[in-house]
Amino acid sequence: MRCGAHLLVIGLAAFASTGLAGAASAEEPYPLPGQSDRSTVKDHVRRGRRAREAGRWNEAYAAYRAALEAATPPSSTERERAEIAGELGLCELALRKYRDAAEHLAWSLEQREALPVAQQKRFEQGLRKAAPHVATLYLSVDPPDAEVLIDGERLGQAARTYRLFFEPGQHMVRARAPGREEAFHSFGAVAKTEYNVTMHLPRAAAGAVSSEKEGAPGSPKEAPLAPSAPAAARTGPPSRWAFWPGTARIGGIAVTTATAAAGAVFLLRAHVVHSNLREGDVVRRAQGWTSHTCREASAPAACADIRDQVNERDLFATLGKVSLVTSAVFGVATAASFFTEVAVFGGGPSAAGVRVVPMATSERAGVLLEGAW
Repeated sequence: MRCGAHLLVIGLAAFASTGLAGAASAEEPYPLPGQSDRSTVKDHVRRGRRAREAGRWNEAYAAYRAALEAATPPSSTERERAEIAGELGLCELALRKYRDAAEHLAWSLEQREALPVAQQKRFEQGLRKAAPHVATLYLSVDPPDAEVLIDGERLGQAARTYRLFFEPGQHMVRARAPGREEAFHSFGAVAKTEYNVTMHLPRAAAGAVSSEKEGAPGSPKEAPLAPSAPAAARTGPPSRWAFWPGTARIGGIAVTTATAAAGAVFLLRAHVVHSNLREGDVVRRAQGWTSHTCREASAPAACADIRDQVNERDLFATLGKVSLVTSAVFGVATAASFFTEVAVFGGGPSAAGVRVVPMATSERAGVLLEGAW
């Protein structure tokens, strides 16, 4: 009996230890909250580092991008997120994704206090390389909690000031807020150029606010904002004279361009005829001709052809000069129309005004005129 009791105790102890071990092993696949995401971020970073060292930039870009998306505040530190964003920016720079590179590198350097000095220098050098390929917009918005959309895409976090990067080309900035009129700004981005824009959203009229509330009874507090009505819809149909300034300016630009092109063609033709005359004069002098040969009574028959060529040269030269003068006159008049308020058209310059933006590239230099047509 005693032996059987001992065996029973030993069996129960073995069963209990086996059950506890099984329970412990069953809990192992379920880590504490945040540990799984953290290990995922580290895996992506290791994969991105190996691909970058091997020169596989597309693979490194995908890994660092996945790491940044997985690096939420609960699962990563501010330094880790800044490092991942900077490394992703360097990958984008190698792949010539200049706007994305500038955006991620600039965001990373905003947390420079959390970065080692060596990484700060690497990211600053990368941002300097990306900057010549993009335009920079410093945007101020009032009120600061207004929603900002860039080319239809909403910025994630509201702020009073923004530093934004753009590929060269035309872009639209839009801001809106409850109880405020919407603001729009369209501009042509030029690489290596900085823009400063301030957007103020005036308070909407009391009637407009009340009508919006009456039209949506029981709607949630954060109801989507409807675009504000165009100015023409609020003030009635525009006068037929309102279309003439833009039409006249377009016509002026067309005439300026056409006459300048025609003048260049005429002068080029005159130059060709003049060159033929000079070459023929060298040949004739070698044959014994003098400057008085065509003035003599027994002048050769070739003198008539020479006179026709001279008349042709003078005619094309005159037409070329007249065309260039005409082009200059229309060009000055068209440019002046942007800065002059013509009373007969019944309106002043647009609220946005006309802005002159200097631009320069490796191939050309000039100015960019921005304003209402």
